[in-house]
Amino acid sequence: MIPASFDYIAPKSLAEALRALADHGEDAQILAGGHSLLPLMKLRLANPTLLIDVSKIAGLTEVRQQGDKIIIGALATHYQIESSELLKKSCPLLGQTARVIGDVQVRNRGTIGGSLVHADPAADWPAAILALGGQLKISGAKDERWLDVEKFFLGPMTTAIAASEILTEIRLPAAARRSGCAYLKMPQQASGFAIVGVAVSLRVDVKGRCEDIGIGVTGLSDRPFRAHRVEARLRGNKLTAKLIEASAALVSDGVDPLEDLHAGADYRAHLARVYTGRAIQAAAKRAAK
Repeated sequence: MIPASFDYIAPKSLAEALRALADHGEDAQILAGGHSLLPLMKLRLANPTLLIDVSKIAGLTEVRQQGDKIIIGALATHYQIESSELLKKSCPLLGQTARVIGDVQVRNRGTIGGSLVHADPAADWPAAILALGGQLKISGAKDERWLDVEKFFLGPMTTAIAASEILTEIRLPAAARRSGCAYLKMPQQASGFAIVGVAVSLRVDVKGRCEDIGIGVTGLSDRPFRAHRVEARLRGNKLTAKLIEASAALVSDGVDPLEDLHAGADYRAHLARVYTGRAIQAAAKRAAK
């Protein structure tokens, strides 16, 4: 299908883009890589009267380390993150996640910020950012705010960002000593989206006990979430195979699993338990090296 007619601007600065959003409100949409928005427009599920192309704004593609934090510009592409030498060393979970997103064309054009704001329940990035305990910088015309990622996803395709705001940066902790991470998913074969995906970031002490852990889950529910019950069972304990299996079984507790033509609710819950166990084992193995 062909989208409805719309106007288009490509501001050169963030301030200009924010002014345009403030002037047009919900009639305007931000265009970054376009892989989320344009298909919705073609299906007439999104009908903005103005597209604000932010791809020309300088500074929003930067990937840098600032002390013990990693800063990712919201317009950084999946491939830029996948190929970053800095991130391979300081935040390897991001590269692991990026390389299993879509295909080459998607990874070269799609952006991390666009994916997070789109908030597809089966997207890959939310699981990784949740596991890392990330914070999101949200800019408005008058001020900016930092929001913990757990407060960002409100439901399917729904986030805490207002119509007059733009996600501009993601802030994450740099990898510490004796840390390990993993992102594993069961992909839907046609699209590559996660039927279930699990990201794990953990740190162990010198005796192999889990000092800290973050587990992000996507695809299982109508929104990505952090598996706090599983984390609490593991934190402070040695990561034995038996404990990991018992803890992973808790990942679907209290969750209403999605059910669609790709997977029934019971099967999705089963996949979540299996992939949670595998991701924890993989991360623990890397932390022990």
